[in-house]
Amino acid sequence: MTASRTNTDASFAGDKKHGQSMLSRWEKPFIDRNVAKLPKWMMSHHLTMFTLVWSAAVLGFGWLAGSNPLWLFAMSAVVAGQWLTDSFDGSLGKHRKQGLVKWGFFMDHFLDLVFAGCVVIAYSFLAPEGMGFMFQLLLLATTVMMGLSFLAFAATNQFKIAFLGVGPTEIRIAYIMINTALFFTGSAVYAWAVPLAVIGHVVAIAFIAWRLQLQLWNQDKAANVDAA
Repeated sequence: MTASRTNTDASFAGDKKHGQSMLSRWEKPFIDRNVAKLPKWMMSHHLTMFTLVWSAAVLGFGWLAGSNPLWLFAMSAVVAGQWLTDSFDGSLGKHRKQGLVKWGFFMDHFLDLVFAGCVVIAYSFLAPEGMGFMFQLLLLATTVMMGLSFLAFAATNQFKIAFLGVGPTEIRIAYIMINTALFFTGSAVYAWAVPLAVIGHVVAIAFIAWRLQLQLWNQDKAANVDAA
């Protein structure tokens, strides 16, 4: 997830990411090496808005996979495609000097949130009956996790999308691994995998939120001391 366009507002730091994911050491050089090879007619906003297509596609393929698990591989292709457009949009904007810094930040991450929600809904199409509540919890946990990143940025002006070494790329790889597992094992795995995913989200949210609120508490206290 890249939102780096040419930034003309020094007070806005949404185009500067903090924190490294496990795969960023390979991902960033790949993007930097290939961004100039994209067609000249292509602009960053084209790639950003294409997430709407990916969102609709993952919903459609998820619904089809409910009757034919082969469509799970189409879902994986959509996830890979969304990584491609989402990873290159900001770098392309910077390379072409479009200057869409704040628009890019807002639309990029708003549509990422839409796509993440669509993935959870797509998986719910394959779930056995009686798991609706667990998927509601998973959808809530997914949106809260992403919302935590945006709130942290608002409070610190440091945009961090990778927590504990896990970022959007690692999550997309997890989606593809889940699709492959579902194809070979069937939806019976949902009985333990979905509750485990919910618990994992809750633990991560609690840990990150606790650490962040402690950091902000100490900053506020230090500012009060300095002001006095």
